[in-house]
Amino acid sequence: MFRLAIIRAFIHILDLAIKHILLAVSGGIAVYKSAELVRLLRKQGAQVRVVMTHAAMQFVNPLTFQALSGHPVHTELLDVDEEHAMGHISLARWADVLLIAPATANTLAKLSHGLADDLLSTLYLAATCPVYVAPAMNQAMWHKLVTQENIQKLISHGVMMIGPEQGDQACGETGYGRMSEPVDICRRLMAEPVIECLSGIKVLISAGPTREPLDPVRYLTNRSSGKMGYALAEAALKAGATVTLVSGPVSLVPPVNAALIQVETAAQMYQAVMSNAEQHDIYIGAAAVADYSPVLSEQQKIKKHTERSSVTLQKTKDILADVAKLPRNRPFTVGFAAETDNLEYYAKDKLIKKKLDMIAANWVGRDLGGFDSEQNALQVFWENGAKNLQMTDKKYLAEQLISLIAENIKNYEKNTA
Repeated sequence: MFRLAIIRAFIHILDLAIKHILLAVSGGIAVYKSAELVRLLRKQGAQVRVVMTHAAMQFVNPLTFQALSGHPVHTELLDVDEEHAMGHISLARWADVLLIAPATANTLAKLSHGLADDLLSTLYLAATCPVYVAPAMNQAMWHKLVTQENIQKLISHGVMMIGPEQGDQACGETGYGRMSEPVDICRRLMAEPVIECLSGIKVLISAGPTREPLDPVRYLTNRSSGKMGYALAEAALKAGATVTLVSGPVSLVPPVNAALIQVETAAQMYQAVMSNAEQHDIYIGAAAVADYSPVLSEQQKIKKHTERSSVTLQKTKDILADVAKLPRNRPFTVGFAAETDNLEYYAKDKLIKKKLDMIAANWVGRDLGGFDSEQNALQVFWENGAKNLQMTDKKYLAEQLISLIAENIKNYEKNTA
């Protein structure tokens, strides 16, 4: 019998007409994004007031934010005029949400240790409203252990992180540390309901590619980046689930609070998933598992001797199908299908043949979406149902899919009770 805890849904929709957002801006090149953020928030009907550190004012003049917000910009902790008009305590009480964007590594360190030596850090300590932080820094600074420890401490204090994203940076390097785009921050704050639709549910997700070794140097693999699977893990955590993530080799930062199991080959992923499936309520097979692996993996590097060479391949075990046919404690099983043609036909065929509860199919080999892309679109099928999820960023797409899964497991629970 399907073991589901009672699904608890809690929806809190922000009242945009009276929303007070206090935007605190610290010093980094991403300050220019914060100006656009103010414009977007006001367009949604929010009242925005801006606090800037001295370093932030080196990048953008306070007059810019004053013009965009329609209010004077607060810059000094000990300013007689500002204290008389609105001290840091009353400013903190005015806010429905405190958003710190960009949040530099220095700012994160100060907040995590409770320092209060300027207006921004003092406001953080005085705030009783929800606090969101959008980090922005060099990729090496982001990956530094002390920075990650500061992040974890802030999260344990209830601070909610938005980003950062991966991509090109102003310093010329590439990696995590880019501040999330203003439209994504705005959507997170104002357009999305907070839904805990998987509270008490255990979710197992497989993500990324597998590598099938030919020799100690070479391997067979595919173009999967793991971004969709990791986004699903984040979305499931946001929905209140307990998440176990089985990941092939990827260049991604694992979601905070997800139990991570790292594997490399299809056989290792099979073992990790099958040994955990019965302890979970939902399994989402987002990984691009190799269909075939070499019969023989050479112990030494294969030398280039002849014009042609051949490799004998053997079929790998089918993780999705084997999870779906577990005799006891079978989880609600969701598969993925990446297709270059006849998407609906192949997806529905896979749904039926493997006895899945749901399948999410996407096009690959096209200009938009698919492997390596930050965006994707899905056609989702289940017994007597289907839904198209339009092209959007994978994080938002993952949240839509998690909500759809939550809706369908209610019916599954009724039918299997």
